[in-house]
Amino acid sequence: MDKTMNQRQQPMFMGWWPFGKKAKKTSNSNDPILKDTRTWLAELRDACEMNFDQPEEARRRIRHMQVEWKEAMDRGDMSPSLREGLEGRAFRLLNCTDKEWLGWLDDLSFWKAGWKPGLDEENEA
Repeated sequence: MDKTMNQRQQPMFMGWWPFGKKAKKTSNSNDPILKDTRTWLAELRDACEMNFDQPEEARRRIRHMQVEWKEAMDRGDMSPSLREGLEGRAFRLLNCTDKEWLGWLDDLSFWKAGWKPGLDEENEA
């Protein structure tokens, strides 16, 4: 009878139990899902096109995005060449007139990955 009492008091554990300890929180610095070039470009283009008739609002958004790009670069989530391309586009969008603004938005090659500042000016000459 002693043995049966001991058996009843000891809880039985299964080998695998899905409701065990909670996993430790991990850092987001090793996040396997990183934005690629097309995603960064799409965000920039969307911000500009949503405010096509309000260039100043779009410029404000671009300045905010530049801060995000710097932070992503500091974390190692963005390559230097990607940031250089985004900054080149941002420079043109921030410094153009309102008339030139619509021209940049309509220029399909401007929004393609691999666009380099100065490349279009050489082709037009």
